[in-house]
Amino acid sequence: MAQVLSFGLRIRCSDARRTSSKPLKVAKTRPNTAIPTRSTGTRRNANRTYGVNLEISPHRAVSAVRLMRIELGGAFADLLNERGKGSGDNEMGYVERTLGFRTRDLDDRDLRLVTDIVGGSIRWRRYLDHLIVSLCHDSKTFRSMEPLLLQILRIGFYEIVNLDMPPYAVVDENVRLAKVALRPGAANMVNAILRKLVLLKEKNSLPLPKLEGDDRAQARALATLYSHPVWMVRRWTKYLGQEEAIKLMMWNNSEPSFSLRANSGKGFTRADLVMRLKMLKVPHELSPHLDNFVRIRTGDAVLISWISLLQIVIQAQLLKEGLCSVQDESAEHNLAAGLVVSVVDPQPGMVHAIDINKGRLRIVKETAKLLLVDDVITTVHADLCTFASDKVLLDAPCSGLGVLSKRADLRWNRSLEDMEQLKNLQDELLDAAAILVKPGGVLVYSTCSIDPEENEERVAAFLQRHPEFSIDPVGRYVPSDFVTEGGFYFSNPVKHALDGAFAARLVRSS
Repeated sequence: MAQVLSFGLRIRCSDARRTSSKPLKVAKTRPNTAIPTRSTGTRRNANRTYGVNLEISPHRAVSAVRLMRIELGGAFADLLNERGKGSGDNEMGYVERTLGFRTRDLDDRDLRLVTDIVGGSIRWRRYLDHLIVSLCHDSKTFRSMEPLLLQILRIGFYEIVNLDMPPYAVVDENVRLAKVALRPGAANMVNAILRKLVLLKEKNSLPLPKLEGDDRAQARALATLYSHPVWMVRRWTKYLGQEEAIKLMMWNNSEPSFSLRANSGKGFTRADLVMRLKMLKVPHELSPHLDNFVRIRTGDAVLISWISLLQIVIQAQLLKEGLCSVQDESAEHNLAAGLVVSVVDPQPGMVHAIDINKGRLRIVKETAKLLLVDDVITTVHADLCTFASDKVLLDAPCSGLGVLSKRADLRWNRSLEDMEQLKNLQDELLDAAAILVKPGGVLVYSTCSIDPEENEERVAAFLQRHPEFSIDPVGRYVPSDFVTEGGFYFSNPVKHALDGAFAARLVRSS
């Protein structure tokens, strides 16, 4: 019986010491304890009953606090829980404990606005900060801003510049938030800066950097205009050229998209899924690459956010009933039969999911049962080094540079130093995975990165260390449009309108 072994970040054995990249500083707060206010450093008692301020916009108060928590590493941009309801009560609890008051409860529109504003403010942070510094006329003023004041300004700038909200309503409501949450002096600063912005936008004269000078100067300008770290811009310009680098950054700043995979194991076909989506009035299109996938359409032509569409799908019980699952067509995630799994080419038989972490195995078990594939997937709590298999899928930890559209904060949490550490870790994991492959077996190395140093170069280095392996071109397993000259799988976000991903199929000699 052929065995497929799948593992990823959790590998633990003597042959693969895990090298940690630079960690985020996580705010160590508990729901029932006091947390420090970011403006004064004092602590508010979480058990105290706070008054309701009906004059403050709830989505702005929640967005400001959430943005502070994200920068501390203690929150994500997505507000949906497993039932498709927003975690509004939890968010208002953070507002209470941080700002000392609560607003009215968040409704569905507020939750969508929080998601849009938080995700957008994070993506466009460098661009927004450039505008804020320019209007302050003093970088020292910007650098000394308390965190809450800076988040309020970022929200106001994003609403005016990117969302085209009624400008003076944005000014008034953010000024009110600064006055109540901070002090009158902070409100006066917000008022002055936002009004300057409104006037400049009306005159179409925002202070933007010019694309001129040497390569370094142009990279800095592009990094500001498209809101990415300078090192990423220089790296992509080196590998792709400036024009393609700009297209990639535009993709990263676009509305995230997602796909649904119909669960044929329950007799639910793609046609059935399409019929249900039509009934729910969810805009969609068929995947041109995979027969059981449907893409959910978002973007300029669809005046509803991806988070709202996902909420509709969740509340319709399609996921809970196991009729479909949220998958990505390009990469291997959560039992996804995406294109990377096509590269693995699993045959009828047993799939072993082996992990040292019991919690992750429990999630795999529950998902497999929901999708009616629990009879072909066996979860094993063990050290990976004790197993050998016909096929091994290494979903390697990577920079995630192919999924920056979905991971709004990731661009700010990566550095060149991280890349070096990750490459070392990827080499160690490949060496460990090689031990697990039986003679004549297959090792598939996959990442969600578009960086050749994490992809082709890691494979080339591996083959030098392991001459018993050779490249098996993936053209037999995926559409030719995704096959590189070297015989690898590669999805290009700009070309394929999918998350970036890479996979190499490596065969061990008999």
